[in-house]
Amino acid sequence: QLGMMITEAAKNLSEHISEIIVLDPTENCPAAQAGAKQIVGDFKDELAILKLAERSDIITYEIESGNTDVLSKLKAEIEPSPSTLSIIQDKLSQKTFLSENELPISQFYEITYLDNLREKINELGLPVLLKSRRDAYDGRGNFKITSPDEVEKAYQYFDGKSLMVEKFVNFKMEVSVIAARNTKGDIATYPLVENIHENNILKMTIAPARVSDNVIKDAGKIAKKTMEVLKGAGVFGIEMFIDQDDKILINEIAPRVHNSGHHTLQSCKTSQFEQHLRAILGLELGSTDLVHKTVMCNILGPDGFEGKYKPVQLEKDGVYLKMYRKDVSKPQRKLGHFNVVDLNDSKDVSELLEMADEIKNSISINQLD
Repeated sequence: QLGMMITEAAKNLSEHISEIIVLDPTENCPAAQAGAKQIVGDFKDELAILKLAERSDIITYEIESGNTDVLSKLKAEIEPSPSTLSIIQDKLSQKTFLSENELPISQFYEITYLDNLREKINELGLPVLLKSRRDAYDGRGNFKITSPDEVEKAYQYFDGKSLMVEKFVNFKMEVSVIAARNTKGDIATYPLVENIHENNILKMTIAPARVSDNVIKDAGKIAKKTMEVLKGAGVFGIEMFIDQDDKILINEIAPRVHNSGHHTLQSCKTSQFEQHLRAILGLELGSTDLVHKTVMCNILGPDGFEGKYKPVQLEKDGVYLKMYRKDVSKPQRKLGHFNVVDLNDSKDVSELLEMADEIKNSISINQLD
């Protein structure tokens, strides 16, 4: 779906972009349905990546699991750079990089064997998060350990994968900053947003975040410094925690357009998708001003159902539905989102949240007859 929305945004930049080509393993993927040419293949398929490079002037990505070894050998321009991707792809190297650059994070360690995990838990105290270092998102690579009895189970759960352990942050809020850096080094950040998760998947984003001016200022500084040291061009999603003392800690960074930036399609002068294209093309970055308060809500596939589903329809003033044109619903799969937008600047956030909850409860994903 991120590729689909990038493809749609390219239409605003037609004087700079003649064609979008996507590499995706699913035939007639959402981006192809939005007008992109498609190469069908796995994100790590070397031949498919080479074919994409032959047809492209600039390569970018909307998922972290690409083959950096192959990407680093290509002569094509790649943004963000393969070196930036390789830092972020491995959660241990990402945290090490942030620590070395004196950016705020929770305490962490590499884990290489079971007793090593027990030692580090003794040092960190419970609870902790045991994490797969690679190929994990939406919480799929995390195991929260809350008691000594769970240590062995958690370790076995990852079945030999490379691991790290992190001190659990007793946060009062999850927030994020969507930030952009173009190839000339210009940096722009969007306003801080508040994120509400359920089962480790983003449920809702509130723009702007309901926090103090000091928190907004601190988060902006941290996001700007992160972009300066990472150096990659493009849009990045910088996920953060606010702890009980209003201290900000970086949780994770996504080197791509981000789910918590979908509100920008209606809330800001420049969407994150157009901004990403501007950044990698070396154009002037667009305005990141928040024009309308907005609540974004994800539409997820219901538990207990997998298959083709009836189209979702929604018509309500100030509400913008975006379905991702995926043929099949799966439990907790992101099928679409909607933005509830305060077009007249007449509502407070609590009213927008009430509207979002009402709409969410009125949407059902039903099997196609």
